[in-house]
Amino acid sequence: MKQHKTINCKEVMSHICDNLGEDLDSPRCVAIKSHLDECESCQTYFKSVDNTIQFYKKYNVKLSDEAHTRLIDYLGLNDE
Repeated sequence: MKQHKTINCKEVMSHICDNLGEDLDSPRCVAIKSHLDECESCQTYFKSVDNTIQFYKKYNVKLSDEAHTRLIDYLGLNDE
């Protein structure tokens, strides 16, 4: 089974901020971090996404392109 690197919170925030075109210590990224620390809805959403990802990694589930697209759409992770 392929091993995946475990990432930490700073790396997640860095990824989010990079995608927003922001520095990690920019006011926008600091506000996002603060929101994520305090918002139960976002924490629940994050846990749901994380649990789904861990399930698929653990059981090495292969998804068809259509199923993958539907899952990304359902989770609201589309870049569009």
